[in-house]
Amino acid sequence: MNDPVLKLKNHKPTKEFFIAIDSDGCAFDTMEIKHKECFIPNIIKHWGLQPIAKYARMAAEFVNLYSKWRGINRFPALTMTFDLLREWDKVQQRHVPIPEVPNLRKWIETETKLGNPALEAYCKQHDHADMHQALKWSKGVNASVAEIVDKGLPPFPYVRECLENARNHADMLVCSQTPTEALRREWAEQGIDQFVFAIAGQEMGTKSQHIALAADDRYVKAKMLMIGDAPGDMKAAQANGALFFPINPGDEDVSWQRLYEEGLALFFAGKYTKEYEAELIKEFDQYLPEMPPWKR
Repeated sequence: MNDPVLKLKNHKPTKEFFIAIDSDGCAFDTMEIKHKECFIPNIIKHWGLQPIAKYARMAAEFVNLYSKWRGINRFPALTMTFDLLREWDKVQQRHVPIPEVPNLRKWIETETKLGNPALEAYCKQHDHADMHQALKWSKGVNASVAEIVDKGLPPFPYVRECLENARNHADMLVCSQTPTEALRREWAEQGIDQFVFAIAGQEMGTKSQHIALAADDRYVKAKMLMIGDAPGDMKAAQANGALFFPINPGDEDVSWQRLYEEGLALFFAGKYTKEYEAELIKEFDQYLPEMPPWKR
């Protein structure tokens, strides 16, 4: 079986510039529907949270959509949702047990490829109830996504224009924590997979690892750019010395138009300054709080 990571490791630059692009919530308007219709109903179903469904929904939406943790891998997002529920006074009053997932927490700390293949391999070697339940939940999520979401959702306005603009100047990589199979399907369905040299999902490591594997020592740092809608995307860029262009949650259309009309030209002209990036990040930070609304 071919190691998908080898495609990143063996990548040879064909252009002067490198651009990594997140997918869910960044290139595609899929975050809301995936979490509200697929992830969260399966959390409630598989983890026995029906008596506190309202609070489970609010906690999971905050973690995955409306906070600084937006866009993180599904497994740490799940444990963060449990943590928010456990400390919420209104939930405590309901006396509903919140799942204890000690083995899942340890696995998250030690596993570098947080996806179903690695989880399945773990479950074959260990008989830990929380891990088997996590796998069952994760597979349920994927089944819901395939049934509900994969119905021809187009990318945000100006995404295609940006890709067409950049293709002659930059090698482009899809850099995501979505399962690779779903990413490939979504990008191919819209005919925009032609613009990227590889599509990297959760099974291939973190976003930071994706960029390092594909670009380290192959591009000038000032000629590397990460486009994303979450703080994790920004951290992945910074970890690799790359520049960051934020897609502001809720104002994605405006952000992509700004990238198309302004950002890319500055980047390719060597005028994408730290001052310009800092202004974008300052605006971006205002969109995603750290404290949930019920604590404010």
